[in-house]
Amino acid sequence: MSIRDKILSRLGAKPGDVIKIKRDGEELVGILMPSHDFSDDDIVVIKLRNGYNIGVEVSDDTEIEIIEKGEISKRIIEKEIPFDPSKPTISILGTGGTIASYVDYRTGAVHPAYSAEDLAYSVPEIFEICNIRARILFQLLSENIGIENWKILAREIANEFNKEDVRGVIIPHGTDTMGYTAAALSFMLKKLSGPVVLVGAQRSSDRPSSDAYQNLYHASLVASETDIGEVVVVMHGESSDTYSLIHRGVRVRKMHTSRRDAFRSINSEPIGKIENDVITIENDYRKAESGKVEVDDKMCEDVALVYFYPGMRADDIPEKKGIVIMGTGLGHVSKNLLSRLKELIENGSTVVMTSQCLYGRVNLNVYSTGRELLKIGVIPAEDMLPEVAYVKLMWVLAHAKDREEIKKLMLTNIAGEIGDRTLY
Repeated sequence: MSIRDKILSRLGAKPGDVIKIKRDGEELVGILMPSHDFSDDDIVVIKLRNGYNIGVEVSDDTEIEIIEKGEISKRIIEKEIPFDPSKPTISILGTGGTIASYVDYRTGAVHPAYSAEDLAYSVPEIFEICNIRARILFQLLSENIGIENWKILAREIANEFNKEDVRGVIIPHGTDTMGYTAAALSFMLKKLSGPVVLVGAQRSSDRPSSDAYQNLYHASLVASETDIGEVVVVMHGESSDTYSLIHRGVRVRKMHTSRRDAFRSINSEPIGKIENDVITIENDYRKAESGKVEVDDKMCEDVALVYFYPGMRADDIPEKKGIVIMGTGLGHVSKNLLSRLKELIENGSTVVMTSQCLYGRVNLNVYSTGRELLKIGVIPAEDMLPEVAYVKLMWVLAHAKDREEIKKLMLTNIAGEIGDRTLY
């Protein structure tokens, strides 16, 4: 038995009790929290009055006193998930990220959680609106999620929907690459019978300012109560806890490193919002279909996303089957790169032009550089986000047979990634 467990057992302390720890002349008072797999054997985790969780190193001579007996729900401790046949069922497929993370009190580092049930029970109010089927697919921070993970996600999402009793699927995901995953799933999943809701948190659950609770609760409302039949992202709509927004998966981008309202719909309005537990749909969306959800996850991995910069040399552009360039303004690069792009295209590469500006539409007809890019075969990406064009080109190259078909598919609005008009 660990030092921690020996002391707590001798004292009769249980998770939920308010305890006082005396150590090195200092007194700390807080609610005793359950230990987890990242807790060292001599670490007691308590929640302070200010809402922060801290880990306190203890030894055999550490004084601990129970101030007040409390009880965290036995059901939560034992991870018993309730079921009400009168409520809709949603699936939570965990992937990791800040929303599903524990703090390692030995190092201060944040690690992905081991259990999807931990995530569900972090917001017990979810069980008042729906049944939960929860499991972990990956334990990865989002920078480590790649193409093979996208494919597994797409197949597992389809499997959940095709069990017939699932109304919607929630994907807790790290925020840094959530836009890439949302775009990939938007192209891979066909005939969705309910919403696929990606959700994350900018601030971890042990912080008083965490956005994890509201984001997950609102994602559950969207998954269980709407007839959306596409991939969406649900995150805070402003820095306070007033409302959340429903973003289309191919139109959303993280626009700030740490703000809770970092996610914005680009060149498009959000599908809707959630405020005071009420969902308001404000714009068009693809409705859920009946029948079996299909997966088309063929992807060409030989694609690069290249950011143009002044002074860029020709050999800075890699030789790939597909290349998406983030050009300046309306979609430009310096003239010294034209011969390199022409050579790549003649050798079989597909080159697609997007803009670093993000907002607005690429137009290669306005200036001479743009017209030269069109002449050598560069494909303008309309008002697509660069990362969406990158993911889409992977999907297109795995499906198209020749250059004309590639161009046609890239300029076809498949999942809402291209707008009929530019919004300001």
